[in-house]
Amino acid sequence: MTHVAIIMDGNGRWATARGRPREYGHRRGAESVRHVVEAAPDLGIDTLTLYAFSSDNWKRPTTEVSVLMKLFSRYLRSETPKLLNNGVRLQVVGRRDRLAPNLVRQIEASEDATRSQTRLLLRLAVDYSSRDLLLKAVRAAVAASDLERQDMSTLLGEAMHGDGSAPDVDLLIRTGGERRLSDFLLWECAYAELLFTPVMWPDYDGAHLAEALADFRSRERRFGEVAAAS
Repeated sequence: MTHVAIIMDGNGRWATARGRPREYGHRRGAESVRHVVEAAPDLGIDTLTLYAFSSDNWKRPTTEVSVLMKLFSRYLRSETPKLLNNGVRLQVVGRRDRLAPNLVRQIEASEDATRSQTRLLLRLAVDYSSRDLLLKAVRAAVAASDLERQDMSTLLGEAMHGDGSAPDVDLLIRTGGERRLSDFLLWECAYAELLFTPVMWPDYDGAHLAEALADFRSRERRFGEVAAAS
């Protein structure tokens, strides 16, 4: 199994460089999501997690946040039938209490409609913060004071993985040239390979993803062990 996570960065800067409003970059970025999701299964990716909207993104201008939420709603309407046709299961991770009720209902409907699909698990991180999830899990672990260390680790893992259907991340990609994790999948990325690319997200496509997978598969992953003698 291969779990790839992507921080989809650079939409606004891509648009600004072309003299267009930031919203235009977000719309073009939604097209890149489609290209990458379509390419992923044939590249051997079983789980794909995309950072769509962080908890920090609420600090952006209200108009930009509104555009992002409308784009998400439009994506759910237009892409859910395509996900079904292509065997893709959709799962949205992150908080839902700050999302509009209508959007939450759309999320739940899309998740229910695609629940039996097995070709690819597509996880969209919306209003997501790894730190918030870790704090929540730690509070639950402390409350269960009779837990042993291994049980606490299991509890933390379950809290970070949601319903347990997603494995740890194998490869984390960040587009747009920045080199940080930005509070994304901190627990799941403990042993992930990292790849940072200057390509802005609206320009990212299946060919870029294939290059990233080739680079990933050329690396030696030892998980703390000594490399075997040749």
